[in-house]
Amino acid sequence: MSYNRRGAGTLVKIAFRNNFRNIRRTMFCIISVGIAVLFIVFYSSAIKGMLNSMHEVVRVFELGDVQAVSAQYEAESEYSPVQYPVAEGMSLNAVIEQIKAIPGVKAVFPRIMAYATLQENVVKHANLWGINMNQETMVNNFNLTDRTDGLVQGRYPALDSNECAIGLSFAEKTGLSIGDRIPLKTTSAQFSDKMWAPVITGIFQFDYAKMDRQAIIADFSRLQRLLVLDDASQQIVVYADKPEMSRDIAREMENIFSPDDVISQWNEQYWIVMMNMYEPLFYAIYLIFLVVACFLIVNTITMIIHERIKEIGMMGSLGMTRGEIVNVFFFESVILSMVGATAGVLLGGLLTGILQNYPLRWTAFAGESTFVELPAANAIFMDFSWLNLLQSWLMGVLVASLFTLFPSLKSAFVEPVEALRR
Repeated sequence: MSYNRRGAGTLVKIAFRNNFRNIRRTMFCIISVGIAVLFIVFYSSAIKGMLNSMHEVVRVFELGDVQAVSAQYEAESEYSPVQYPVAEGMSLNAVIEQIKAIPGVKAVFPRIMAYATLQENVVKHANLWGINMNQETMVNNFNLTDRTDGLVQGRYPALDSNECAIGLSFAEKTGLSIGDRIPLKTTSAQFSDKMWAPVITGIFQFDYAKMDRQAIIADFSRLQRLLVLDDASQQIVVYADKPEMSRDIAREMENIFSPDDVISQWNEQYWIVMMNMYEPLFYAIYLIFLVVACFLIVNTITMIIHERIKEIGMMGSLGMTRGEIVNVFFFESVILSMVGATAGVLLGGLLTGILQNYPLRWTAFAGESTFVELPAANAIFMDFSWLNLLQSWLMGVLVASLFTLFPSLKSAFVEPVEALRR
């Protein structure tokens, strides 16, 4: 019989039948690759879910898709100074209208973030966040878990009123409730101390520890007057129809603002950049886990070659070339890898598909204090992606197949005559 005339199809059939010779050994190989691929699907889905959460937190609470601030504010942003307004000397409303005219812009909002010292309270410091909640909740879901405005009691402060809303964690720690006043002191743009005692009209829960524990939400126009910003704002945040349009919008905004202002995109935020730098490390972890699982296939193929040494000699005696013998064993391992990777992807896809609807509470594993400074919500949803399943499947098949090349090549160096003597 000449196997050369029959081509690769015959070799694949032989390899397929050979995998049924020892069902137990075959199942061990399939399970090992399946578990490795399942880990890759689950782990990568969780990591991408965490990254998506960070992206959402940065866009909703910090930068929008594009943010404009003054260069002085950018240099001292950790102190949230209000004495450095953006677009100084320009009309705030005129600037906002020019930004709205840029193609792809969905909404433009002025914001203020200032430090406050609380009087007669167990909590001594908080962040005053001046925004127009009625307008912003039309664009953003502030509760990152339930996809709502985040309000759990009462209402948000009315326009230009001496009212505020506080986070649920903040309320529980201070013992404050709706109707109470919060005496506080802050510093204006003129470096003067401002005393204020707004009435609490609402309690919110954003499921974002930094805001729920530290933020006092006030109406933008009221805080603007309190801090003597006149017709100016500390920040301007812009939301795009699609986050991918932020670069083009930022370029157009540079023509509106002066060189003394800084235009930043959401994906330039420190934590976003750092996590993107760590992404290759995540893939390295996937590969390490997969490589460990592949050693079982390597050992199995090596053992098969040793056990079937006479069979290899018989193949050579019947006219099969060394290349064909190598292909038979290689096809066996590829079939095992494909079946194992498919099983892992199916199970991983099923798990992530179900879990994407149920938030994972990361603070249950790492503690709430871990997420106070990290821009990530407590509730993180698994990221189900067909592309992720395809990438995991390909990674499992390719790595497992490549690792079996060496033991497969070993079969080519077995001399038929010597093999038949054993």
